[in-house]
Amino acid sequence: MNTVTQAAVATTGAQPLVEASQPGRLVSLDVFRGITVMAMILVNNPGDWGHIYPPFEHAEWNGCTPTDLIFPFFLFIVGVSLVYALDGVKQQGGPQGPVLWRVARRAAVLFGLGLLLSLYPKFDFSVVRIMGVLQRIALVFLGCGFIFLKTSWRTQAWLVVVFLVSYAVLMQVVPVPGFGPANLEPATNLGAWLDRLVFSEAHLWKSSKTWDPEGLLGTLPALGTGLLGSLTAQWLRRRDQEPAAKVAWLFVAAGAVTILGLVWAPWFPINKALWTSPYVLYTGGLAMAGLAALYWICDVQGYRAWTKPALVYGVNAILVFCLSALLSRTFGLFKLTGPTGKTGGLKEWLYEWGIAPFFTDPRAASLVGAVVLIIIWYFILSWMYKKNVVLKV
Repeated sequence: MNTVTQAAVATTGAQPLVEASQPGRLVSLDVFRGITVMAMILVNNPGDWGHIYPPFEHAEWNGCTPTDLIFPFFLFIVGVSLVYALDGVKQQGGPQGPVLWRVARRAAVLFGLGLLLSLYPKFDFSVVRIMGVLQRIALVFLGCGFIFLKTSWRTQAWLVVVFLVSYAVLMQVVPVPGFGPANLEPATNLGAWLDRLVFSEAHLWKSSKTWDPEGLLGTLPALGTGLLGSLTAQWLRRRDQEPAAKVAWLFVAAGAVTILGLVWAPWFPINKALWTSPYVLYTGGLAMAGLAALYWICDVQGYRAWTKPALVYGVNAILVFCLSALLSRTFGLFKLTGPTGKTGGLKEWLYEWGIAPFFTDPRAASLVGAVVLIIIWYFILSWMYKKNVVLKV
C-alpha cells in the first residue's frame, strides 16, 4: 500500500508530481481534501451548540455561509479524484467491466458506512435514516464514475446543463401531489414528497422528520457538482497547455460559473438543503478557484512546507470523518453532571470543566473546543501518516 488515500470520501488519493505539467496525481488535491475535512470537523463539533459564530452555522434556508461550502467541496473533490483514478484505464481502451465493478463496490461500501453511522448506537432499523452525507457521496461517486468512463468531456459538460435545468423544472414547475403548485418550502417541495413516498417519515432526517437535506431528488444536481470536479481534473491533465495557462483559464471558468450561479439565484435561490442548481454553480465555481490556487502553489511552484496538517487529514479523510462521528455518539452515552449543574455527555462534561471556564465569551469557548478536537486528531493522524496507515475501501 502506498501513502495515497483510497478513502471513500475522495475515492482516491494524491502523491507529489515529478513534473507539475505531467498528468500525475496532485499534491493540491490531498491538501484541498484535508482542508475541507478539517473544516467539517470544526463546524460539526463545537464545544457548545448553543453558542456558535454565524460563519460556522448553516444558512437557515436560502443563502450560503462558509459552512455551506464544505459538502459541495467534498463532492467536487470526488469528481476530481475519479479522473485521476480512472483516466488511465479509460485511455487504454480495454475492458471496463472490472473497473465499473470496483466503482460499484466502493459506492456500496460507502453507502453501508453511512447506514452504520445512522444506526449507531441504537441499531433501530425501524427508524434508521436511509440517506445522509456518506450515502450522497456514494451515489455521486457511482454516477460520476460510470459517466466519466462511458462519455467524453463534452457529453459530461452537457450532462451538467441537463441535470441542473431538469432539476430546476422539476422543483419549480411540476405540481406536488397532495400540496398543489410547485414550491420550495422545506416540507412541501417535490423532493420532500418523493422522500416521504419512497422512505416514509420514519427513515428521514430526525431533525426535520418530514424532509431530508440529502434526499433522493437532490442527488440529480449533486451529480452536477461531481461532474464539475471531473471536468476540472480533465483540464488539469491536458498535455497541450502550460501550467500557467491551465491555472489562468481555470480561474476564468471558475469566475464564470460562480457568476452564473449568482445571476440565476433570484429565480431559483441558492439553497444547500435543496441543493439547487445555482447552489451547484456558485459552490462549484468557488471549488474550481480553490483547487486552481492550490495547484499553482503546491504543484507548480512547489511551496509545500505548510501542507503537512492538510495532508495528514487528506490521506485519511474517511477515517476521521467516521470516527469523529462515532466517538461523539459514544461519548453521548455517558451521562455526567458538569460544574454548572447541567447533565450531558462525556464530551460536554469535558468541555464544561476544561475549556468553558477560561473564556468570558461562550462563542469563543465553543470555537476553541472544536479547534482542540482538530489538534487531537492531527496528532493521531500524523502518527498514522508516519506509519503509512491508510484506510482503504
